[in-house]
Amino acid sequence: MPLTYVIPDLHGRRDLLDLALARIVAHAMDAPATLVVLGDFVDKGPDSRGVIARLRTGLPASWRVVTLKGNHDALMVAALRGDIAITDWLEKGGDAALMSYGGDAADVPVHDVDWLDGRPLFHEDAHRVYVHAGVEPALPLRAQDVWTLLTKRYADDDDSGLGGKHVVHGHDRHPDGPLLLANRSNLDTNAWKTGRLAIGVFDDHVPGGPVEVITVTAPPAV
Repeated sequence: MPLTYVIPDLHGRRDLLDLALARIVAHAMDAPATLVVLGDFVDKGPDSRGVIARLRTGLPASWRVVTLKGNHDALMVAALRGDIAITDWLEKGGDAALMSYGGDAADVPVHDVDWLDGRPLFHEDAHRVYVHAGVEPALPLRAQDVWTLLTKRYADDDDSGLGGKHVVHGHDRHPDGPLLLANRSNLDTNAWKTGRLAIGVFDDHVPGGPVEVITVTAPPAV
């Protein structure tokens, strides 16, 4: 039974990422697996730099890994490349990300910025579409607008998938979540603040939502 494990918004919580990866390793029991991380690696939480470092170099070589771009990742790139005012980023949680690099924008390594910028916007398999925020159900996946993929928010009762496929996303925080519907799974539990991260486990041979949800916890943000 090949499995795909999905980690939603981390926002600088390297502690939760480490706990999640340990649980996934134990659950997978050395079987080949796919890991999808839904973006928003940075901002708000205390260790954006550590999250990026672990995702870039600290994952099992046997896994297929897909790390998607979130709107906060795009915001950090835009600020550090001078495309927007850096204050626009700092006011949205970028201050915490910058502190994880020592507090000076000049000290953020170019390879971290380039890595964030190079993240894909979506992943698709036989039964599901994985994206940071959402999709417009009337459009094919490859015709979606970038900002829809990065910033869409669904109504809670919106159960639209995409072309018969289940949509898996984060971005829209539900502290008591995850929110699991027939055609859509929102895994974002506002983990950086609540200290509770929900990992969706999907059977690659079975359509629909997760066959299991693994939850890891750490102290909430103060």
